[in-house]
Amino acid sequence: MELLTPAIGLLFWTLIAFLIAFFILKKFAWPMIINSLNEREQSIADSLSTAEKVKLEMAQMKSENEALMIKAREERSIMLKEAKDLKDKIINDAKNQAKDEVNKIMTEASLAIENQKMAALTDIKNQVGNMVVEISEKVIRKELSAKAEQEIYIRKLADEFTNAKN
Repeated sequence: MELLTPAIGLLFWTLIAFLIAFFILKKFAWPMIINSLNEREQSIADSLSTAEKVKLEMAQMKSENEALMIKAREERSIMLKEAKDLKDKIINDAKNQAKDEVNKIMTEASLAIENQKMAALTDIKNQVGNMVVEISEKVIRKELSAKAEQEIYIRKLADEFTNAKN
């Protein structure tokens, strides 16, 4: 039964040993343990705060990235539109220039044709004039008494002149 009812002396010395161990731990160990727990708690809180800041920055960067992508798409579409407009303008300018050149060539060709036509008409008029002069000269040289003979002679000379030119 001694185990169940310990002696008063044992209880007293156990209590004294416990109190001494308690005071030593309280004076030296617990402040370090409490400080390290506080530091650990502060470190965890700082890490959570930093993680939250990083999360917010990532969300902000994501929205900025999306805005930049939208802006880049808009700029690309504007550049494509400007390039298409420039291409259309160059094509239209080339078409207009080609039309102007065609009109210029057609005008010059018409003028050349008209000049050649006028030259041909002038040449024909000169030939007809020469023919009339020659026929008149021959008619005057040969004085015929009868008018019918003059007409026959004029026709004969005209036929000769026409046959000679061909």
